Amino acid sequence: MRIEWMNTEELSGASAVTSNEPPSGASMSGMSRRAFIKTVGVAGGGLALGLFMPGVSRTALAQAAKPSFPPQAFLHIAPDNTVTVTINRLEFGQGVQTSLPMLIAEELDADWALVRSELAPAADVYKDPIFGIQMTGGSGSIARSYNQFREIGARARAMLVTAAAQQWQVKPEQCKTEKSMVIGPGGKKASYGSLADAAMALPLPDKVTFKNPKQYRIVGKPTPRLDARAKSSGKQAFGIDKSLPGMKVAVVARPPVFGAKVAKFDASKALAVGGVIAVLEVPTDRGGSGVAVIGDGYWPAKQGRDALQIEWNTAAVEKVDSAMQLAAFKALASQPGTVAKDADMNALAAAPKKIVAEYEFPYLAHAPMEPLNCTVDLKDDGCAVWTGTQFQTIDQAAIARTAGLKPEQVSLNTMMAGGGFGRRAVPTSDFVVEAVNVAKAWRASGKSGPVKVMWSREDDIHGGYYRPSHVHRAEIGFDEAGKVLAWNHTIVGQSILAGTPFEPMMVKNGVDSTMVEGMGEPYQVPMKLSVHNAHANVPVLWWRSVGSTHTAYVMETLIDELAHASDIDPIEYRKQLMGKDNPRHVAVLDLAVEKSGYGKKQLPAGHAWGVAVHKSFDTAVAYIVEASVDKGVPKLHRVTGAIHCNRAINPMSIEAQAQGALLMGLGTTLPGAAITLKDGVVQQQNFSEYTVARMPDMPVVDIHIVPSQDAPTGMGEPGLPPLAPAFANAIAKLTGKRLRKLPFDLKTA
Repeated sequence: MRIEWMNTEELSGASAVTSNEPPSGASMSGMSRRAFIKTVGVAGGGLALGLFMPGVSRTALAQAAKPSFPPQAFLHIAPDNTVTVTINRLEFGQGVQTSLPMLIAEELDADWALVRSELAPAADVYKDPIFGIQMTGGSGSIARSYNQFREIGARARAMLVTAAAQQWQVKPEQCKTEKSMVIGPGGKKASYGSLADAAMALPLPDKVTFKNPKQYRIVGKPTPRLDARAKSSGKQAFGIDKSLPGMKVAVVARPPVFGAKVAKFDASKALAVGGVIAVLEVPTDRGGSGVAVIGDGYWPAKQGRDALQIEWNTAAVEKVDSAMQLAAFKALASQPGTVAKDADMNALAAAPKKIVAEYEFPYLAHAPMEPLNCTVDLKDDGCAVWTGTQFQTIDQAAIARTAGLKPEQVSLNTMMAGGGFGRRAVPTSDFVVEAVNVAKAWRASGKSGPVKVMWSREDDIHGGYYRPSHVHRAEIGFDEAGKVLAWNHTIVGQSILAGTPFEPMMVKNGVDSTMVEGMGEPYQVPMKLSVHNAHANVPVLWWRSVGSTHTAYVMETLIDELAHASDIDPIEYRKQLMGKDNPRHVAVLDLAVEKSGYGKKQLPAGHAWGVAVHKSFDTAVAYIVEASVDKGVPKLHRVTGAIHCNRAINPMSIEAQAQGALLMGLGTTLPGAAITLKDGVVQQQNFSEYTVARMPDMPVVDIHIVPSQDAPTGMGEPGLPPLAPAFANAIAKLTGKRLRKLPFDLKTA
C-alpha cells in the first residue's frame, strides 16, 4: 500500500492568518479573550491553557450537563518540557489523538518528540465548538476543531515569547521559537518548561497570528500515531480492560425481541456456578427488561447467564420479519411519498430510453472489534463511569437522570475504544443507561462497589441500533445522447433521527436529511425525490457514512448504467453531468484516472475497471478499481483512490482512514453481510454468520490526496461510500449484470 501526497508548502502563497479566521463550516466572529479559560496546572507547576468556543447550540442537550471545568483543559507544558494535549473527542481508531495535537504543536512550535496526548472526561470546556455538545461524529473532529486547536497553540506560544522577552528585557519581536525553545538576541535560549510558570501569570494576548503554511514543520507531514506503540505492543488499555479494586463483572440476558420483558426466571442453576454472586432483574433498552448475572469475572458471569432459565413475554411488541418487511417496503416504493426534492416529471412517459430499477439494502451491524462495555461505580453522592463514548454530554446527562443525580455529580471518563462506527453515539445512551441500571440493582441488593457490564460478541451483533434497511425505486427517462429528461426516485426506510434530540434540526417537512443525503449530487439531473418513513421494532442508528452507505451506491451505479446505455465513457459522462460547479469532484476523478492508468493501462484478461465518485461530510472521494469474476465470485484486486479533504493535516492518517473505510465498504458486498430477523429475533450470532471483510479480502490500495490550502474537511467516513458502487460497476462490465442489492448476489442479478 502506498500513499502519495504533496507538501502544502509547495502551494502556499498566502500570508499568515490571524486568530479571527472563522472555523470551517461555521459563521462565527473572532474569538475574544472572554472565550478563553485559563487555569493553573496541578502539582509540578507549568502552563495550562484551555479554550472554549461557545458554538451554535444545535440541540436541546447542549446545556444538559454543566460540570465544573477540569484543572487543566487542553494544554499543559510541564517543567521537563513535556507537552500534554487533552483531546475533547473519543479516539477509536480514527487518529484524532495524533492529528489534533499536531495542530497545537505546529502553532506552539513544540518539539514533536515531547508531545503526548490524553482523552478528556466529560466537561463543558470540551464541548464541540460548533455543535455545543461534547461529541465525536460526522467526521468532524478536525474540521470543527481546526481553528480551536490552532488558536490554543498560537496563544500559548505568544505568552511564552512574552515571558522570555520580559526575562531578557527585550522586545517580543526580537524573539523566535523553535522546537519548544524561545530564542532571543545574542543567542539567548529558554525552554518552554522553564518559562511555563512565568507565562501563566501573563494576561492572554488579544490577538495572535497563525503561521504561514510555508513554515509548517508538523502539519501536512506523514506522522506516526502517538498511540501506535502502545497498541502494537498490546499495552494500550481500552474500556473493556478497565479494572478497579473490588470490581465485579456483569453480563445481561436481554430479551430476544426488542422491548420484550421477563415473564419469569429461575436463577438456581446460575447461582450454582462458581464465582456467580447475584442474579438480578434489570430494565433494558426500549422499555424491556432482562436479567443481569454478576460475578467475580466475565467468564463465571457468562457461564451463569448461559445456565439461566428465562421465560419471555413478547406479546406486546412487534416481531419484525425481514422477508415481510422487504415486501412491504417494495409496495411502498411504488407509491408517491413525502416529497424531498421536486422536479417536472412530464418528460418521463415519452422518453425514448428508460431505466427502471429497484434496490435493496439490509440492516447492518456496526460490529466493532471491541464489544460494548461500561464500568460504573455508583455511590450515594455521585457516580463515576468509564466507557468509550462518542456522546459524552448526552451520556453524562442520561447517567445522571438514571441514577437520580445531578449532572455535576457524574464523572464520565472517556476510555480508548476499539472501533465504534457510530454505535457509541446513541441518543438513547442505551448501553450506558443499562450499565447504570445494573449498578442500581446491585446496590439495591445490599452490595456496593464498581460493576463492569460487558457485552459478548453475540450480544453486540444482537444488540440493535443497526444501519436501517432500505428500498430504492428509480424511473429514469433519457435520450439517445444520454441526457436525463426526468428521474423519479423513491426511498423507503426507517428514520434514524425521528424521536431523537436531533429531529428538530435534521428532519424537515417529514424528511430525514440523512436518508436522502447525496441523492442527485453532484449531477445536474431533473430529479423528483420522495421518501416513506417506515416504522419497525428494530432500533436503528447512523453507521459509518450514514445515508451515503446506500445513496452513493444507487447514484453511482445508475449513473454508470446511463453512461453504458448511452455509449459514453463513464468518467466523461460523469463530468458532463457535473457541469462547472463541482471542481472538487472533477479534481478527484482526474487524479484517480491519472494515477490508476485508466484508459491507458492494459488490464489482465478477465479484469475490468470500475469507477465511482461521491462527496460526504464535505470530502470528495473517487475510486477506480480493478476487479474480476471467477466462477461467479467477484474479486477486487486494486483500488486507486483520490481524496479531496482540503488541507491534509496528517497524510498518514488519511491513508489509514481511507484503507479502513474502503475495506468496510467492501465488506458490505460480501455474502452474509446482512442482519435479518425472523419472528422479531435477529438470526445472526457472530462473525461466523455476520460477514465482515478480512485480510484476504483486502485489495492493493493506492491513495492520493488532492493538494489544497483550504480548511480541512472530514475523513473518517467519506472513504466508504464509493467503494461498493465502483466494484459493482466493474462487475457489470464483466458480466452485463447490474447488481441491485447489497450484499452482492450474482445468481439473482
